[in-house]
Amino acid sequence: MRITNNMMLKTTMSNIYGNKENVNTLNNQMSSQKKISRPSEDPVVAIRALRLRSNLSEINQYYEKNIPDAEAWLDVTETSLRNMESILSDIRTQCTYGATGTLTADDRDAILKSLTQLREQLYAEGNADYAGRTVFTGFRTNCNLTFDQDEKNTSYDITQMFSKLDIEKEHRYYKGNAEVPTDDNITQGDAPGELERTDCDRIRFAYDGLDVDKDTKEIKNLKLQYTDGTIEDGKLVYNDLETMTTINGDPVTVKKYATIQEWKDAANFEDGVADNEIVVIAETGEMLLGTDVTTTIESKNYSLGVSYSKTGFAKGELRPEYYFNCTDTSPQNEEPLVYKKFDDEGNELTQDINYIVAQNQTLTINTNAADVFNEDAGRDVDEMMDAVKYAMEAHDKVDRIDKMMGLEEYASEEDQAKLQKWKDAATKEADYADDNLKRLFNTYIANFDSYLSDVNLALTTVGSKGDQLALTETRMSNQQQTITELKSSNEDRELSDIIIEYTSAYTAYEASLQAAGKINKNTLLNYI
Repeated sequence: MRITNNMMLKTTMSNIYGNKENVNTLNNQMSSQKKISRPSEDPVVAIRALRLRSNLSEINQYYEKNIPDAEAWLDVTETSLRNMESILSDIRTQCTYGATGTLTADDRDAILKSLTQLREQLYAEGNADYAGRTVFTGFRTNCNLTFDQDEKNTSYDITQMFSKLDIEKEHRYYKGNAEVPTDDNITQGDAPGELERTDCDRIRFAYDGLDVDKDTKEIKNLKLQYTDGTIEDGKLVYNDLETMTTINGDPVTVKKYATIQEWKDAANFEDGVADNEIVVIAETGEMLLGTDVTTTIESKNYSLGVSYSKTGFAKGELRPEYYFNCTDTSPQNEEPLVYKKFDDEGNELTQDINYIVAQNQTLTINTNAADVFNEDAGRDVDEMMDAVKYAMEAHDKVDRIDKMMGLEEYASEEDQAKLQKWKDAATKEADYADDNLKRLFNTYIANFDSYLSDVNLALTTVGSKGDQLALTETRMSNQQQTITELKSSNEDRELSDIIIEYTSAYTAYEASLQAAGKINKNTLLNYI
């Protein structure tokens, strides 16, 4: 086969271009330290690079954003729960203090001041937020758990569910107050009033001060129902409470009073509530149950549904929408705002905030307020404060009568005898008040043990979530390191290796240029 100069030149030029392309490729690799700059250079490396980069981006999202965000949320929650635990423990300590022994005036004053301060702090922890998002309010992270200020015109229609576990047995009520006599009382020989006591089973609503019609004195929108748990068409079947019959076959009678004094004045107070009777008191937000009513509810395991309206909420009170089915009917709303906490079958509707912390792994990071901030705790503290105030006022009356008995103007035997009757009445009231305070505080020790148990359970849950998140974080860290190494191995080249290959390629390129230059020097004439 005859090899011409042109053939040699074409072959040489092709080799030169190939060497030059190789030098250019290695030069690009040297500047970028990457194996390829275009997918066409190595499709396998390109496809693997896309897959690894996608995996790394996903892992970075979990490891660098989602997990730290979840950790911060859990940290804020845990701190708030720790504070709540401390507050409840302090209140329980006051319960123990008030339930033991005889208290002095200074003791009662110290308890009252302590409870007043703790009451203000009680639900404040429920407004804890992370980056402007409240952590205990479910999906409504832009709203606080409590009212930020007194709202006199805010109105809610509220529905609460109660079971036999919500019945408080033999709560004590008192009628009549001892008084410090005036000069006229002593001169005219007036007799002091009698103090009476009765014990009633009761169910306490979450709020007091229910709405009452000014003209009729009827409790507004009050609806009392009961259910045995029967479900039809996906709804609990309720019946009007006044249609319920007790275990003795007697129909239930429901009586309603605007104030507790109206109830005390309406019948024989010492007899309390009739066996088949229910008494609802708007002022105190209570439902008093007769003995047969209590027994019927407990034996037949009835649940009670109570609906009522309330207008006006104090700063620091819990917002109803986080605990009950309710409707905000405030006049400032263009339309009523409906909130549902339970479905028609009575099941609680959860509002879980889930974070994706790894592929196919989610973590519920929020804790719902109703699980840890019991609405009864605040009312318990209010009742304890009222009991302390009642005891302080009762003992103050005794002290004032003692001072009167020491005055010269009442030194006569007749006046002393009259004052002694008033003192005996005041002393009886003070004894009642001390006994009530002691019994109430002793009862509420168990209540606050229960509230503390809820908080401790929530703390345990948050702690276990934190442990789970820490394990996931470690795994994501390892995966991030592994994928980064694989990505580097697939895409990157060592600079020292590139320099060695570049030097060889450039030498070959220069040699090809020299060889091409020598080809043109020899022609056919050189051989003639």
